[in-house]
Amino acid sequence: MTRSITGDDLVDIARGAAILGTGGGGDPHIGRLLASAALREHGPVRLTPLAELPDDAQVLTVAMVGAPTVMVEKLPSIEQVGLSVATLAEYRGRPVTHIACAEAGGVNSLIPVVAAAQLGLPLVDADGMGRAFPEIQMVLPTLYDIRATPMSVADEKGNRLVVDAVDNHWAERLVRTATVEMGCSTMTSAFAMTGAQARQALVPDTLSLCAELGRLVGQARERHQDPVAAAVARLGGRRLFTGKVVDVLRRTSKGFARGEATLEGLGGDSGARLLIRFQNEHLVAERVAGDGERAEVLASVPDLICTLDSESGEAVTTESLRFGHRVTVIAAPADPRWHSAGGLALAGPRYFGYDIDPVRCPAPEVSA
Repeated sequence: MTRSITGDDLVDIARGAAILGTGGGGDPHIGRLLASAALREHGPVRLTPLAELPDDAQVLTVAMVGAPTVMVEKLPSIEQVGLSVATLAEYRGRPVTHIACAEAGGVNSLIPVVAAAQLGLPLVDADGMGRAFPEIQMVLPTLYDIRATPMSVADEKGNRLVVDAVDNHWAERLVRTATVEMGCSTMTSAFAMTGAQARQALVPDTLSLCAELGRLVGQARERHQDPVAAAVARLGGRRLFTGKVVDVLRRTSKGFARGEATLEGLGGDSGARLLIRFQNEHLVAERVAGDGERAEVLASVPDLICTLDSESGEAVTTESLRFGHRVTVIAAPADPRWHSAGGLALAGPRYFGYDIDPVRCPAPEVSA
């Protein structure tokens, strides 16, 4: 990938980001439309490798907060994205030098492209997670004592506010409440960092990975090869299950899309079922044999659980899962810092209410 992002890059970035988004992160099609419009109006966005950030850079993240199911019907505007960054910059009284992604997700890997284009700022080739998570505090900067607040929140009507919370968990509670009142979907800017802090806390090369992953899946499809295998190979992951969606229970609750999807096995998985539980993103995948024996957890947060269309390799998000979808579920290792004691306390299965130890993909060991 070049040192800039143009309209030609967006299809691949959106495709790869949707896969890394683990079912969440927002609709990649909406993100691509917004980014395409911003790039047409303002020109290419410069991409800065994480390692090249100056120590004194002033970095802000920008992202959509809320339920992806709502964003599909209540589209944000380019102006709303820029307003969130401008509001926080005005409050802090410091010029912003770089924009960064809070997470790798369908829309939330492309919203920062919109902000960078509109404001004429470079975009850091990195993000705060290496995947998508549903809550604000669930970023690696939290492990490095980097505060989410002050944090701006802007809605499509032009309402805006700045939240200054005592810690990142309180930022989640307060901003989530505000987001529900503002229609369950807002644009936010947060996690003000220096370049030195960003180099330590962020996951490098996220946008480059999105572009590469999207390109590999597209090329495999064009060559009549297996696009799912291409994604698994690039991510160092594994296939969990192939099946047809036979039931989806989904609701929007407290600013999240919550629910579960049931898959009936196909091919080598015939006779079994897979239950995927999600809160914006996929959290736990459990295989149940046809004879009703006890479920086996195949994968869990903080590792990535991704649902891909079995033929095209395109990611299927939690808001677009439908009866009859034929999907392959894969798992891939998260950034190893998520498997530290602090990382698991932030985003392990017990945080989400599942009394299980994390079931992880092969990954480098990390000390607690």
